[in-house]
Amino acid sequence: MPVPTQPAKSALLVIDVQKGLFEKSTPIYKADALLENINSLIDRARQAGVPVLFIQHSSSKILEKGSDGWQLHPRVQPLADEPIIHKLHGNAFEDTTLQEELTKRKVSSVVVTGLVTHGCVKATCLGALDLGYQLVLVSDAHSSYSKDASQMIEKWNNALHEKGALLQQTRQVKFL
Repeated sequence: MPVPTQPAKSALLVIDVQKGLFEKSTPIYKADALLENINSLIDRARQAGVPVLFIQHSSSKILEKGSDGWQLHPRVQPLADEPIIHKLHGNAFEDTTLQEELTKRKVSSVVVTGLVTHGCVKATCLGALDLGYQLVLVSDAHSSYSKDASQMIEKWNNALHEKGALLQQTRQVKFL
């Protein structure tokens, strides 16, 4: 008789929810709902004892390190003991300590939320899959500032699902 495997230990990744992205001329699609969904996931992860890791992008434009736009959105803030991973590339695993932090916590499944769908969310999801993580993409907890954001979100939900991501809405996510 086969021995049941342990369920995957998860972590919540909150990608690039930074002030500057909310201040662009084209607004974040469904910004209020996005922030509510991400905060719901953060609260539920914390209650379940699941690690929450915040990812913060730096670039030479609106997300210049240390600038006001680079700061995390005031409605999405880490606790003192929650890591903030600083990155320079779209994929949050590239040239960062993210994989080390996940390994230290024995995480094998990542739940992904944040900004922007067709950039850092997509790149980090693909990076997680390449590294062998189980991936849950929260289909209603990532967004973009594109005028075509609705179609872009649908496109990348489908494309990442085809590559191995499990799609779940915020209310469906169960943390282990």
